[in-house]
Amino acid sequence: MLPKTGRILFSLLLLFFCFLMAKITLPYLSFKPNVDFLRTKQGIIHIRPWRWAFYAHVMSSTCVLFLGIFQFLPGVMKKYPGWHRRAGKVYVLLVLGISGPGGLIMGFYANGGWPARISFVILSVLWMGFTLQAFLLVKKKDFFRHSDFMVRSYALTLSAITLRTYAFVLPSVVHLEGHRAYILISWLSWIPNLILAELIIRKGRRKRATEGLTPYVQ
Repeated sequence: MLPKTGRILFSLLLLFFCFLMAKITLPYLSFKPNVDFLRTKQGIIHIRPWRWAFYAHVMSSTCVLFLGIFQFLPGVMKKYPGWHRRAGKVYVLLVLGISGPGGLIMGFYANGGWPARISFVILSVLWMGFTLQAFLLVKKKDFFRHSDFMVRSYALTLSAITLRTYAFVLPSVVHLEGHRAYILISWLSWIPNLILAELIIRKGRRKRATEGLTPYVQ
């Protein structure tokens, strides 16, 4: 895991991004069919399952981002374990019941053709799978492995932020036709996140081994 100070600073940065995500989401509350991203989906916006999935995913994603922060703040975990558990339960419920399924349905209709669609479908399946595994492990009181899978889950939750960051930055760095650029962004939005998550997990395991902590906590 990140050092305590690093986690606090990272959490403050995430709070800022949560604010930006909420600001981006607010216009969709009008449920008008021509708002921002929906302008690119005029050919499928009439498909009811996709439309429901879109609004479910968009409306819940900011909450998932916000709740995930409290799974890693050291002060919350130690001083307010009840809040940590409640926030975690809502996080799992939203990912498995709303955001994840919504993202999966959206993935099948993603811009960029099949290369981008495959990326978003894999992302959604891994996101739900990691989150479910984290939930099952905490029920078994396997807290270390639970933490590892929550890191993986939240790394994929952050793809909502990294996707928009790449979409903003990439055009000024790499000159690609719009279709190809979106395909690249669809994969970049989550694969580097997952690689970084694995590095953080390995660092945490080495630290636990150095401190002589067992991998299973009753």
